[in-house]
Amino acid sequence: MASEHIEHKLTLLPPMPGCYLMKDINGKIIYVGKAKNLKNRVRSYFKSSHEGKTAQLVAHIVDFETIVTSTDKEAFLLEITLIQKHQPYYNIKLKRGTGYPYIKITHERDPRIIIANDVKHDGGYYFGPYPNVYAAEETLHFLQKVYPLRRCSGYQGRPCLYYHMGQCLGACFKEVPESAYDEQIKRIKSFLNGNTARVIKHLQTQMKEAAASLEFERAADLRDQLHYIDVTVEKQKIISNDQTPRDIFNFYLDKGWLSIQVFFVRQARLMKREKRLFPVVSTAPEEMQTFIMQFYNRKNAVLPREILVPSSIDEETRDSIEDVLNVPVNVPQRGVRRDLMEMAGKNARLVLEEKFRLLELDEHKTTGAMQEIADALGLPPVSKIEAFDHSHEQGADLVSAMVVFENGRPNKKLYRKYKLRTVDHADETASTMEVIRRRYTRLLKEHADMPDLILMDGGAIQMNAAKDVLENELGLDIPVAGMVKNDHHRTADLMFGEDDEHLNLDPKSQGFYLLQRIQDEVHRFAITFHRQLHNKNSLSSRLDQIQGVGPKTRAKLLKKYGSLKKIAAAPVSDLHELGLSETVAQTVHVAVAAMVTGEAQQSLSYLDRQQTI
Repeated sequence: MASEHIEHKLTLLPPMPGCYLMKDINGKIIYVGKAKNLKNRVRSYFKSSHEGKTAQLVAHIVDFETIVTSTDKEAFLLEITLIQKHQPYYNIKLKRGTGYPYIKITHERDPRIIIANDVKHDGGYYFGPYPNVYAAEETLHFLQKVYPLRRCSGYQGRPCLYYHMGQCLGACFKEVPESAYDEQIKRIKSFLNGNTARVIKHLQTQMKEAAASLEFERAADLRDQLHYIDVTVEKQKIISNDQTPRDIFNFYLDKGWLSIQVFFVRQARLMKREKRLFPVVSTAPEEMQTFIMQFYNRKNAVLPREILVPSSIDEETRDSIEDVLNVPVNVPQRGVRRDLMEMAGKNARLVLEEKFRLLELDEHKTTGAMQEIADALGLPPVSKIEAFDHSHEQGADLVSAMVVFENGRPNKKLYRKYKLRTVDHADETASTMEVIRRRYTRLLKEHADMPDLILMDGGAIQMNAAKDVLENELGLDIPVAGMVKNDHHRTADLMFGEDDEHLNLDPKSQGFYLLQRIQDEVHRFAITFHRQLHNKNSLSSRLDQIQGVGPKTRAKLLKKYGSLKKIAAAPVSDLHELGLSETVAQTVHVAVAAMVTGEAQQSLSYLDRQQTI
């Protein structure tokens, strides 16, 4: 049910194209969408029933605003801009770049051929992307030997080493005619576009001659060069005689999830594939339209000569994409291109179905693991486990931590940290009694649900201390078990019962695996908290040594900077703006800089001693 505020705004919506921005209770933009008719589109969120991610979105919308545009195309472009600017939680987000390298011929008077990770509009020629980074680098080295351009830094008055090796045209000491570069670039382009037969035949001949002459290392090197060419240029078989670079998009939608497959066809070959999975809010064609635009608006993206989409993407949507990208967007009707489109759709469906199967399997495993632990302890079904661990350093900075697992999964919102108040030295019994007392006294006061099982990461001592507080002080009947570790500090088994009996869980069982996860997680959480506290206390004590720094000044420095290095790097003017007098700011700056320098000298001295040893 929409609020009165939203109901009033819905009546004022114009029947015009534009974008809408949905906001949560904090005024944060959580979703950006486009519409041909803002009135109809925005009203549909609040006047229709939804499920999945859309229902979650609507439940968090407290306000919205709209931006009217002149045309659908303007709305389309504005939507992409707004998504990139605000990064809304409920919109599809794409990583910047594919992570794959390109082979680039630079646009310079004396061009070079290099590996590039980013595609820029700088007049250079880009080939790729290549999924195998190492093979791309080796192919580059091969091209630099066979079709040299400029290898050195440029005119330096004398021939460079590469020129003597036949891998540079000589820009290092003379003016190379542009025609010489043009001829080499023409050959490189031809090679990278798949015309490799002549080069491969030549390499094969050389390899055979080297083997016949017992030059096995050279033969192996030539064999490797053939392999790298195969990986980067000849890997995929020819799928048509059409050399047009094209990208093929297809999708499968189910249970509010969109699975997308992108096939890249280059040099008449299927070079590589990308797959994406997203929970979606809008319809599949609308999400696909936005996805394709974001896909080509990334840092490391090269537009093909043609984009192919399924027939479910209507003509108007295709025209919008085509207008913006200035690339033909078509639906394949027959032959190899239609077969590839069907294959992309089939792959999209299989990926999404696999996700759902894995989720079901994971649910079964975690539920089964909880049941295995309950069965081993002779308890009724267990759904919520709370586990505790302590951490300290030679009895200082004592802390405890608690993690919560519900239905076999960690619930980090329920994790808790404890700075121990009544214990000032290493005492497992006293530490356990304090943290158990504080935790479950609070739950009793709040009338909150108790866990089905408590696990202590310290064997019999902690287990019995916890039971003492629960039973004798709080009157609670919650099962408590101890997690026992072996000599390698790894999970070994559970301890439980009046006689501290070891249960010896099957180490190959799901229950044992879950127990390991719980023990590792509570240990990690406790150690992390202890380190944070120890570092803070250590920094606090060192700041207290500086003349003029009292508790308030120390608190300001800790909150603003958090470390000695950051304080040392701060200008005196910044320290003064923080509220320190000019004298104290100067004193702090000098004193902390001396501390940091002293630490660095100690480190260098240590390294020197190590090298001497």
